[in-house]
Amino acid sequence: ELLAEAVRQLQPDVIVKAAAYRAVDKAEGEPDSARTINAVSPGVLANAAAACGAFLIHFSTDYVFDGSGSAPWTEADPTGPLNVYGRTKLEGEQLIRNSGCLHLILRTSWVYAARGHNFIRTMLRFALERDELAVIDDQHGAPTGAELLADVTSHVLLASMRRPELAGTYHVAALGEVTWHGYASHVIESARAAGQPVRVAPGAIRPVPTTAFTTAAIRPANSRLETVQLRQTFGLNLPHWQTGVDRMLTEVLGR
Repeated sequence: ELLAEAVRQLQPDVIVKAAAYRAVDKAEGEPDSARTINAVSPGVLANAAAACGAFLIHFSTDYVFDGSGSAPWTEADPTGPLNVYGRTKLEGEQLIRNSGCLHLILRTSWVYAARGHNFIRTMLRFALERDELAVIDDQHGAPTGAELLADVTSHVLLASMRRPELAGTYHVAALGEVTWHGYASHVIESARAAGQPVRVAPGAIRPVPTTAFTTAAIRPANSRLETVQLRQTFGLNLPHWQTGVDRMLTEVLGR
């Protein structure tokens, strides 16, 4: 009710829904909270946006898919989330589409930034504390920077406001692919090359299967997202995942 009232009072041109319940394992034990944040609230915002003519941007996830196969997921592929997080994010998408509001649903994966908690910062911390690391090597995706997401969002929003027929669902991710093990190895070796103190020895980052760790939520093995539709529709060239990660590492490592 408060969300809907805020939109009625503000009468915005654009609403950006960036908030999410993203503690994937914790969501398994808190499905109602996850649904309220990931599904109910974007649905409320979508209905309010439809009523006042606002454009809604919503960020979604590769977790709406079941992670099978090895081909990158397209926007038209059937969904099949494996966990509460993915199911609530998918429901949020559906409620937005059903509202009839003008919207952009941007699905992305493996998001990181120079600030806040993320995989890169965790690996850098572990590399300082441990002699050996075990990192999953059978999940595939493309690390995607928040900075890239912001740039793409700005571009596609302006284009879609001029041409509303472009609104809809798109996949946004850096190009290329890597496993978590390959990602961790790149991050730690970059830190070593930058002269940072690294305790874990070269070759001491062991590749292990997903089954080596017990988690409450099942993760998709295939998080590859096909971005052809985004690139062709909006005339975008997306960078390789290493480009963004290296730029973020330059900031974090102070090079």
